[in-house]
Amino acid sequence: MKFNYEEEDNLSISKYELMLRSNDLKFFDSDEFESIIHYYLEHGKIAKAKKAIALGLSQHPSAVALKLLQVELLVFEDRLEKADQLLVQLHAIEPENEEVYIQKANILSKQGDHKSAINLLFKALSYTNDAADVYALIAMEYLFIDDFENAKTHFMKCLEHDHTDYSSLYNIMYCFDFLEQHNQAIEYLNIFLDKNPYCEVAWHQLGKQYFDTQEYKKALAAFDFAIISDEYFIGAYLEKGKTLEQLKRYNEAIENYRITLELDDPTSFALLRIGKCFEQLGDDKLAIQHFETTVHEDPLLDKGWIAITDFYIRKRDYQKALYYMNKAINIDGENVLYWKRYAKINSKLSFFEEAELAYQKAIELGNYELDTWLNRSDILHSLGEADAAIETLFQALEFYPENAEIQFRLAGLFYENKRYDKGEYHLRNALKQDSEYSIVLEEVFKSVFQLSDVQTIITEHQNK
Repeated sequence: MKFNYEEEDNLSISKYELMLRSNDLKFFDSDEFESIIHYYLEHGKIAKAKKAIALGLSQHPSAVALKLLQVELLVFEDRLEKADQLLVQLHAIEPENEEVYIQKANILSKQGDHKSAINLLFKALSYTNDAADVYALIAMEYLFIDDFENAKTHFMKCLEHDHTDYSSLYNIMYCFDFLEQHNQAIEYLNIFLDKNPYCEVAWHQLGKQYFDTQEYKKALAAFDFAIISDEYFIGAYLEKGKTLEQLKRYNEAIENYRITLELDDPTSFALLRIGKCFEQLGDDKLAIQHFETTVHEDPLLDKGWIAITDFYIRKRDYQKALYYMNKAINIDGENVLYWKRYAKINSKLSFFEEAELAYQKAIELGNYELDTWLNRSDILHSLGEADAAIETLFQALEFYPENAEIQFRLAGLFYENKRYDKGEYHLRNALKQDSEYSIVLEEVFKSVFQLSDVQTIITEHQNK
């Protein structure tokens, strides 16, 4: 009976593991040891791989392939110096073995010398029978040094050798996207599809490019071709749904999202988008039902909690919005988006102390957006905590040193506290930066705005 390679490998592994259990040492040829070691490495069984290498080299001390696997393991363990020494010996034995150059390049890459690694990989190309794999390694090294043009070129070479190498196709699209070359990506994909018209991945990627360039009808056609090529391609249905939403064809979008729920376990993304579609259609009951199912399926998905909270904020039902935001914060108290909404809702309910603490928490978590600083200072002002409001605004100035809104608020606070010199200083700064924001004084600091000295300074600026 003739076995295929996979069956032979399985037999070798079974025979080897039986030997380990029985502690009865048997002979394996070097090819068998190679397949056994590869098996253990692929399954993350490093200790077993090391033992197999040791046994293999004890039976075949001159086997270069086994020594190269030993090098690979040494590199994995960051024992780079020992790996390098072994490679010097192997190069002397087999100077035309591409794996020697590949492993040496791997060491250089780990040491951060990516350009030297690339040079060695180009040498490996001279000796390899599998150019696609080496081109992929070269492309990855270019990615490490942010050379996206060269990375893209070499991933394309991988695809030339194997048109089913979808990981390279995804990487090519990643490079195009990073370089914001959407038109070039579309041109490349169309050329590729002329030669491979039933490649669902390429159609899917083409649709995403058209989506990014807002050519939604072309995107829709591309996703349809992806589905024709593979009717079980969940990603194509999801992207088609997103495109239909952009075209305001919400019922059709819902149909496509529902297909994904039938093809696989429910995904929180699909449930969320269905809810959004129902909201657009004015069906609040089904919208809320799907938002609630979304957070039940995936409590860690912040978009789900935000969707249901924003729904109630739009309805001005702040009590329900607060209820859901509290639940979200209990699950993830480090989410800035939650704290900002929590602050906004509490402000609407006139719970100003809770709102101020929420803005403070957002800042502590690294949210330095202008509105966070301004809202916190306004709440502190309304709570009569002028010094804390001033301190908050000075912190904001570190991030927005030429912002008129901050300067007008500082002016208002200093004038209110009868610190007129500082008030005038910040008022003049504010007027220089953008006099239109004097409305801040008019709305937030009405008594200050009506002061004759303030009006004089504003009039002087207008008359310049």
